Amino acid sequence: MFAAATKSFVKQVGDGGRLVPVPSLSEADKYQPLSLVVKKKRCFLFPRYKFTSTPFTLKDILLGDREISAGVSSYQLLNYEDESDVSLYGRRGNHIVNDVGINVTGSDSVAVKASFGVVTKHEVEVSTLLKEITTRKINFDHSLIRQSRRSRKAVLCVVMESIRTTRQCSLSVHAGIRGESMRFHFMDEQNPRGRDKAIVFPAHTTIAFSVFELFIYLDGAFDLCVTSVSKGGFEMEETATFALLYRLRNILFERNRRVMDAISRSQLYLDDLFSDYYDKSLSMSDISLKEGTHIRVNLLNHSIPKGPCILCGMGSFKRETVYGCFQCSVDGQKYVRLHAVPCFDVWHKRMK
Repeated sequence: MFAAATKSFVKQVGDGGRLVPVPSLSEADKYQPLSLVVKKKRCFLFPRYKFTSTPFTLKDILLGDREISAGVSSYQLLNYEDESDVSLYGRRGNHIVNDVGINVTGSDSVAVKASFGVVTKHEVEVSTLLKEITTRKINFDHSLIRQSRRSRKAVLCVVMESIRTTRQCSLSVHAGIRGESMRFHFMDEQNPRGRDKAIVFPAHTTIAFSVFELFIYLDGAFDLCVTSVSKGGFEMEETATFALLYRLRNILFERNRRVMDAISRSQLYLDDLFSDYYDKSLSMSDISLKEGTHIRVNLLNHSIPKGPCILCGMGSFKRETVYGCFQCSVDGQKYVRLHAVPCFDVWHKRMK
């Protein structure tokens, strides 16, 4: 009966789908601001989630003994009185009958009356809490954290607001025929056939709540998912590994781009050198034919293997040659490899 009344309250109040009805009167005191609840999906056939209360608060799963400084503000929300007629042939009517256990013989509907009176809304100061959690870490040794990590379907949530009654409230159910005058009897002697049921619960009972999901990182830091787009849960090790590999990939890609740019610039420089060489006449550029200049030699005759040309063999294409010069040296090497034409002449032209 209590679950049916809280569901009806949430359906009528709305709040954009964020409000969750309290499922049981015995657990109503566990849905207070900053309390922890576990959110689980029932199965793939049911899109709605099931919320399970825990005996812990947000402070209990954090490292350190410092209290959470975020306050809770409260204000009156509305005055709620509801009477509804529910068919026994619907899912909600069957749930009420099974929950309450009234006599429905000869009846086709049940009348439900909920008198909550003035209800108040209590909500956590979100901005203050967001600033505080930036310096706090999750205690992975806590039993609730260990159990939640083992279940990948479980998401830890923090109760951010709760709606409570302010006075003693009553719920009553009467079974009858649709169209009759529905009367509610609260005394057993006036209800010989068990067609009426009523319960009374105390003031300050929580009837609905809303939550923010927690996303917990491997280093113990965590975020509050303040929008419905962001989802809570635990950062998985494979997710962290993938993120690291993605960063390494970007670093290698950037390094490769810089190398290719350098090669491209060097290739343009060589092209300019060669074009300058070919644009001039042989008598002006063929330095090796002049007297007293360095001499081309076949390095194979001196047991030196074929290798990349020092001018044009360092780009993207490894242009190799067997020719070189013994009169030149680079980096402690007593010879340089140079193509006979035009690299030999271009090299010595630059040397002069």
